[in-house]
Amino acid sequence: MADRDRDDEGRARNARPRDGLGRPLPYDAAGVERQPEGVTRTPEQTVREAQRLLDEGKPFHAHEVFEDAWKSGPDAERELWRGLAQLAVGLTHAARGNPNGAVSLLRRGADNLAGFTDSAPHGLDVAGLREWADTLAGCVPGHDTPPDPAAVAPRLRPEDRSEG
Repeated sequence: MADRDRDDEGRARNARPRDGLGRPLPYDAAGVERQPEGVTRTPEQTVREAQRLLDEGKPFHAHEVFEDAWKSGPDAERELWRGLAQLAVGLTHAARGNPNGAVSLLRRGADNLAGFTDSAPHGLDVAGLREWADTLAGCVPGHDTPPDPAAVAPRLRPEDRSEG
């Protein structure tokens, strides 16, 4: 039986270091610090941390932050946080050079956000995020070179648009 990485509770965990796009690296490589799993944050903390990671070109890691909110937040917001996580994974696939995965996740994420467009919870620019996802999904397949995730990262709030 293979020796597997396990957490303190015995669940399988891959302890290999990862790059900024979440790809596993050799055990002895220097990787990007991983986001801790299962962290309960306020919506404000979630949005700020995810935006920071997106701005740094780490959409895979931003997805981890959104996933925590999806799993720990109120049921009424599950699709919001899941949709945002899917957008981050879509950007991850685009940056990894997987246009089919990118398009699929970007469209699925935008669809999951649809019910929040008018309410814009937590100051999120849901309409702008859906437009961003649609634009990226439309252009990724036509490019030979994967995009720089930091250069095409979305702004999660309208007031953040001038910062990036």
